[in-house]
Amino acid sequence: MPKNIMITINQEKKPFPQGITVEEVVDRVFPDRQIPIVGARICNEIRELSYRLEEDCTIDFLDLTDEDGIRIYVRGLSFIFIRAVRELYPGARVTIEHSLSKGLYCEIHWKRPMTPRDIAAVEKRMEAIVEANEPFVKMQVSKEKAIEIFSKDGQDDKVRLLKYRKHDFFNLYKCGWMYDYFYGYMVPSTGYLKRFKLHFYLPGVILLYPQKYNPLLPLRFLEQKKLASIYHESEKWGKIVEISNVADLNSLIEAGKGRELIRINEALHEKKIAQIADEISANRQERRVILIAGPSSSGKTTFAQRLFVQLRVNGMKPISISLDNYYKDRSEAPIDDYGEVDFEDIQAIDLELFNEQLSKLLQGEEVEIPIFNFHTGKREFHGHVLRITEDQAIIVEGIHGLNDALTEMIPKENKFKIYISALTQLNLDDHNRIPSTDTRLIRRMIRDFKYRSSSPTETLSMWKSVRRGEEKNIFPYQEEADVMFNSALTYELAVLKKYIAPLLEQINNENPYYTEAKRLQKFMNYFLSLDVEDEIPPNSILREFIGGSCFYK
Repeated sequence: MPKNIMITINQEKKPFPQGITVEEVVDRVFPDRQIPIVGARICNEIRELSYRLEEDCTIDFLDLTDEDGIRIYVRGLSFIFIRAVRELYPGARVTIEHSLSKGLYCEIHWKRPMTPRDIAAVEKRMEAIVEANEPFVKMQVSKEKAIEIFSKDGQDDKVRLLKYRKHDFFNLYKCGWMYDYFYGYMVPSTGYLKRFKLHFYLPGVILLYPQKYNPLLPLRFLEQKKLASIYHESEKWGKIVEISNVADLNSLIEAGKGRELIRINEALHEKKIAQIADEISANRQERRVILIAGPSSSGKTTFAQRLFVQLRVNGMKPISISLDNYYKDRSEAPIDDYGEVDFEDIQAIDLELFNEQLSKLLQGEEVEIPIFNFHTGKREFHGHVLRITEDQAIIVEGIHGLNDALTEMIPKENKFKIYISALTQLNLDDHNRIPSTDTRLIRRMIRDFKYRSSSPTETLSMWKSVRRGEEKNIFPYQEEADVMFNSALTYELAVLKKYIAPLLEQINNENPYYTEAKRLQKFMNYFLSLDVEDEIPPNSILREFIGGSCFYK
């Protein structure tokens, strides 16, 4: 008789045979589950469903409502997508590019362009692989063996990346005939991956998968033409500087070309901001309300300052208004699901007063701008009077800038909307992308620690709430922008490495955010450090996070 161990599930201890797999526990405890469980967090470590339990433990299961659960699911889908393509189109190279339209935008590089019929064939082959319920076999090999496997398979991007891996051993996966590596965990078999769709999207394809906030909703393509255009522009820019992945960046740093890369990247940002200023200036008599919005740590504040300078170069004299000063008194503000004042809800803003004062300003009238006292939770007036001339524009920076409800009394022709985000185009290799969210989180952790006296744990504890606010208040309106600005810098993670590494090391196994810190550490270890900060100009968006900005004295 096997010995029993005690497993705590939902604060209830239950006996199970020693050596039982997590998958077997799931089948016993949740036989009628609708949303698939794809992994588990055990003693603050993420484990695959194939993991065998030998000691008493507490299990938190990961399904598709959990960020880590979604990552596990998408890795499996990516694997079978790549395999299906390569089986149907021998010699094809697949690149997983970036998130787009509720899915992953991917490209298939073959001897001819792909057609909708080709993509339908790939989807059908993926369905057959899922139906066969083939196992994902995890194996640990030496770095030399991994290089040998990937060299034979033509995955030169992984061979080059492995050069920078510190550890001698390497976990890779085999499914059917194909070997691959994804920096994270995998489902046990292809049968777990039943929900997906492929959408042909010239010149590539979008792999649609369940969404975390409601994984049972039908999979639907959401057109995002402007966002797709910005990503495409970034991809072209990467080709110009000959950097498409981390190995390319590391090679350039090793060659002593880091300073040149910084100068070129910063020049591109300056050129793009100048072009936006030119577009505004060309129609300065009408578009006098400039609205800037974007998710956390996109560099909105520095961007607004740099835009201000470029508008002055063009002969305009813009003024800035802070949305924070138009908050309703705390006693009138909306409450979130946790009983806290929700300052991110648009109803927290006195929309009537804000629109009334904007309208008066545009008509040349004088208004008294309020000041919100965060200590008392009340709006106050201290005689701050403002009037603008006909050639002056008003810059408004805030999360609701793209939502017409914020400026409903202002005619559309008087508004110019700008969406800014750090849309990371740099990936680890062809099959492992670096999400833009991770770049923003790293930026924010560094900034919060340096300038807001917030520990890494405090930043991570707020991140889920921040992301919920973005999903509700920013992302649904991003296609309303007149122009988009990508604040990501190709070189930035190499610079940020020395700042983020010691912060992540502070988070030990007893910390509730240990698995997230470990995940960030894992991919940051592939970057070589670029320690040439004297080359980063004082007006760089990166200075908003590492210090030394000319806009914050």
